[in-house]
Amino acid sequence: MPAPAASTPSATVATATAAAISETEAGAAALIETFRRAGQGHVFAFYERLDPAARRRLLADAAEIDLDEIARLSATLLGPSGAPAINLDGLAPAPYEPLPENGGDPAAWARAKTAGEAALRAGRVAAFTVAGGQGTRLGYNGPKGTFPVTPLKRKTLFQVFAEKIRAAGLRHGRPIHWFIMTSHANHDATEAFFAARAHFGLDPARVHFFRQGRMPAVDLNGKILLETTSSIAMSPDGHGGSLRALARSGALDLMDREGIDTLSYFQVDNPLVRGIDPAFIGWHLLRGSAMSSKMVPKAYAAEKVGHFCVQNGRLIVVEYSDLPKALQDETDPATGRLRYLAGSIAIHILDTKFIRRAAAGDSGAGLALPFHRADKKIPTVDAAGAPVKPEKPNGVKFELFVFDAIPFAENALVIETRRADDFSPVKNAAGLDSPQTCREDQLRQFARWLRAAGAALATDATGLPSVAVEVSPLFGYDEDSFAGSWQKLNPKPAVTEGLYLE
Repeated sequence: MPAPAASTPSATVATATAAAISETEAGAAALIETFRRAGQGHVFAFYERLDPAARRRLLADAAEIDLDEIARLSATLLGPSGAPAINLDGLAPAPYEPLPENGGDPAAWARAKTAGEAALRAGRVAAFTVAGGQGTRLGYNGPKGTFPVTPLKRKTLFQVFAEKIRAAGLRHGRPIHWFIMTSHANHDATEAFFAARAHFGLDPARVHFFRQGRMPAVDLNGKILLETTSSIAMSPDGHGGSLRALARSGALDLMDREGIDTLSYFQVDNPLVRGIDPAFIGWHLLRGSAMSSKMVPKAYAAEKVGHFCVQNGRLIVVEYSDLPKALQDETDPATGRLRYLAGSIAIHILDTKFIRRAAAGDSGAGLALPFHRADKKIPTVDAAGAPVKPEKPNGVKFELFVFDAIPFAENALVIETRRADDFSPVKNAAGLDSPQTCREDQLRQFARWLRAAGAALATDATGLPSVAVEVSPLFGYDEDSFAGSWQKLNPKPAVTEGLYLE
């Protein structure tokens, strides 16, 4: 691996503010010289013609970049073949803890739930939502968390999560901290959205926002690309970057002060998720796991989810695009079910000490998440500063994946969950994983809870009710809490079109 031409900024310097770096002309000159010595001096090719505000923007972008890291990634990921092909030697399906109805031990699940409830009462658990995305694929202009998703009240994703977290805190007698990772594109809008809605009844001191890290795009020769003459082509560093962001933002230090050692991770596009799940928390704690994950049985062989596997004694996730079709199609002769059945749905629990180790990377405890290469069409400028919109991929973005931390985790654990209880993401404007499918899955969940509690409600063969109803998480955020609230109602309301329970 070739070394950079000269010493480059450490991660600490790379995350310093532009104000500190450009406070003096000498500071700005030093940063520019560092880029020049690293062979990236072209980033400042137009600097002299920029006005002071534009110069500050460019310096701010440059201050985020760890040039040593870019040199390493260019050397390892930009070769003719890109990243090395995934090694499938010794690969096998991962074990997991099945639900009781699928052969799991009911007593073990009960013990796990009890342990999780104790941790919640002790204030050891916080929620963490990865919410850096925009609603572009949904045809929506704004942070994805502000997208309305519920069947009747059109509550936003953020409101659904806020009410679930608030309800769980009330149920266990201890308010829960909520950490929300935004992006540079949506941070201000997200904070304003919460402030305008009084944080949905949560204590603002327990709702914490911080930005995701960014990485520069490079051309196929490893040269950092400019987006304009006064800005670098920067993009979020992937959901795996959330671990670095938790450390760099000071969130982990706050957790230490608050006695929080367990973090429940979920993504912003999935309103069905049980972000605070006592049984999942309990399994994680009782097993002494550094990182635990939920799985759902794949709906069909080619479903586009990652696969939980084991290799050389370590739990890993193999992306659907990396697992050969023959293995995806393989079935167990005894059961007829898929062998590679356990699908990853991006729901995890992590030990905070493990997050700190993962965030430190190879400069700390020897735990370094690998970056992945994504070839993209990246708008840039030519040598004269004129805009260029490429018609084919002209550069590379680097991303981290959170599931790549799993192989490093002590006692890594996978438990089964019901798709109907935990997974119905909103990703596409229409079709699969759309607002319509998510709305219908929410209706099925509400109908299932009502029928289990003894309410009369007709449904079709898929469980979709004949009337539209909605249940606030403040009334019931899972089947148990719903049943408790329903039993207290006297008289019981008729389940008719438009029924809303809060």
